Amino acid sequence: MLKFKILVFFIILNLLSSCSKEPLKDTTIKEKSLELQVEEAYKEGMEALNSGDVLYAAKKFNEAEILFPQAVSAPQSALMAAYSYYTQDYYGDAIAELKRFLKVYPAHKDIGYVYYMIAICYYEQIVDEKKDLQSIINAKKNFNIILKDYPNTEYAMDAEFKIDLINDILAAKEMYLGRYYFDRKKWIPAINRFREIIDNYDTTIFAEEALHRLVEVHYTIGLIDEAEKYAQLLGYNYQSSKWYENSYSLFDKTYKKRKKKRLNTFKKKSDGLIKKFKTLLE
Repeated sequence: MLKFKILVFFIILNLLSSCSKEPLKDTTIKEKSLELQVEEAYKEGMEALNSGDVLYAAKKFNEAEILFPQAVSAPQSALMAAYSYYTQDYYGDAIAELKRFLKVYPAHKDIGYVYYMIAICYYEQIVDEKKDLQSIINAKKNFNIILKDYPNTEYAMDAEFKIDLINDILAAKEMYLGRYYFDRKKWIPAINRFREIIDNYDTTIFAEEALHRLVEVHYTIGLIDEAEKYAQLLGYNYQSSKWYENSYSLFDKTYKKRKKKRLNTFKKKSDGLIKKFKTLLE
C-alpha cells in the first residue's frame, strides 16, 4: 500500500513537472481604446439611422456622447440623436434632446440650428388652428429667437417665412372665434376677436375681413360712427376688395343693385362692340 502511494505521488509530480514546461497562454483581454469605442458606437448609429431603426440609432449616438463627453464629436453625437427622433416624427423625444443640448453645450457654434430644429418640431405638430395653440405659440417663440439672436444664419429666412404662416394660422383662429360670437349675437367678444386681428395680425390675409366685420358688428348694434370709422379705414387700405364693397353696401342699400345694373350695361356695350368687330372681319 505504501509502495502504491509513493508511485502515485511520483506520477503526479511528473505530470506537474511536464505541465510547468508548457508555455502559459495569454488570457489577458485586450481593451479597445476609448476613441475606437466612440467611433464604433457612432458608426452603428449611422447604420441604424440609414436602415430606419431610429430608436436604436438615437441610443448609439447617446452612447457615443456618454463614452467620451469631452470629445469634439460629442455635441455632434447629441445632435444626431435628436435628428434620429425627428426623422420618424418622435417630436417630443427630439425636443427633449435638443433642450438638453442647450444646457450641456450652451456656447456651441450650432446653437442657432438647435433653436431652429426645436421650432420646426413644434411647427410640424400644428394640425388645426382651433386645437394646437400651444404648439403654435412654442414654434413662434423659437422662430423669433432665431430672428432676434441669429439673424444672419441660413435659418433666419425660413424662420421669417414660417412666422408669417403662423400669424395667418393665429389670425384664422381669431376670425373663427369672432364669427362664432357674431353669429350668436355676442357683440363684445366678437369685437375683441376682430380687433385682435387688426392690432396684431394686420399683415395677414384676414385683415380685410376683420375690418369689414368690425363695420358690420358696430352697424348692427347701432354704433354708426364707429362703423363709419372702420369703413373708412377699410376703404383707405383695401378699396378694391370685396370686403370694402360689402361694408359700403351696409350704408348704401341700393349699392349692389346699382352695381349689378352697371355690370349688365357694360356687358351689353361689350357684346355690341364684339359684334361690330366681327362684322369688320367678314
